[in-house]
Amino acid sequence: MSDVISTEGLGMPVEVGAIDGELKKLWEADEASTNASLMNFLVYTEDPKQLIKNSETIQKLTRANSCRAVLIAMDREAKKSSLQAWITAHCHLAHGKKSICAEQISFLLSGYSMGRLRNTVFAHLNSDLPLVFWWQGDFSDLFEERLYRLLDRLIFDSASWRDPKASFRRLVEAREETKGEIVTQDLSWTRSYFYRLAVARLFDDPKAQKSFPKLEEVKIKAHPDHRMAALLLLSWVITRSGWKVESGQGDEWTASSEEGNPITINLEWDEDAAPLAELLMSAPGCKVRISREKENLHLCQSVCVDGHCVDLSGPADSDDPEGLVASQLSRGGKNSLYLHVLPRFRELLEMGG
Repeated sequence: MSDVISTEGLGMPVEVGAIDGELKKLWEADEASTNASLMNFLVYTEDPKQLIKNSETIQKLTRANSCRAVLIAMDREAKKSSLQAWITAHCHLAHGKKSICAEQISFLLSGYSMGRLRNTVFAHLNSDLPLVFWWQGDFSDLFEERLYRLLDRLIFDSASWRDPKASFRRLVEAREETKGEIVTQDLSWTRSYFYRLAVARLFDDPKAQKSFPKLEEVKIKAHPDHRMAALLLLSWVITRSGWKVESGQGDEWTASSEEGNPITINLEWDEDAAPLAELLMSAPGCKVRISREKENLHLCQSVCVDGHCVDLSGPADSDDPEGLVASQLSRGGKNSLYLHVLPRFRELLEMGG
């Protein structure tokens, strides 16, 4: 193992064959009231330096999501094959005492990896519980059928992908090969959740509803690292509105409404902005605006129709990945709306370059 990879905080090092026995000893020696698990939660990265950070994330997530956590870091550039493991428990206090604890098993795999991910790591899952798999980074060649057929829920963040077109192709292929049985949850989609709620809320206004078919312009401003979130939000607007994209280049598109009215669409980028900073929708005499300042916990929402304006406020989505994952786990569901929007999103992604 490279000396730049820290394992401090992962718990007690154990031999792989002794993991189950050592976990039993861990609970026998602990005064925790309950060892709680509602799911297997597996976090996978091909950046070994993320192992400690992922352990810190699990500690936060288990405050509200009891699970057996399995962390996997794969060092595929190592010349020598090796496998190391650690065990620990994340316990949370109630009335000053340990109340509920979630166990964590961490693995560091180095060198040749084909087959070891499934055979070694998956042997330590709780077979009676569903498997939630958080894949970090682009889908590599290890994201293959014998792996994803085992998953109940797949979490990923398309914002982190260096080649989003290729990774989305792999995602669609996986869903086709499993006949859509995997529930897919993109954290870039989660980033737009409260924006989408705000749009629906503002267009509940009867006058705004009347102006909707006359929309002429849509603008979205976002941080350049969150292009996927901006495109997904735009794809949702287009899909739900029934618009047809006529042409596009770069960050500009032209669409037409169901009534045949032209609509101009623009994406703008600001390195000092929140992941999603603004959504502006304009029609003659009507303007709907949703915005958020960087690190602000709330969205500013306004609708102005014929000079009459109403200002509202609402919650914003989390900026950090663990907050977004926690939101996804708390909502559950099949995420069917994301799948409905995905074809339009991929079309925009291809047109935008």
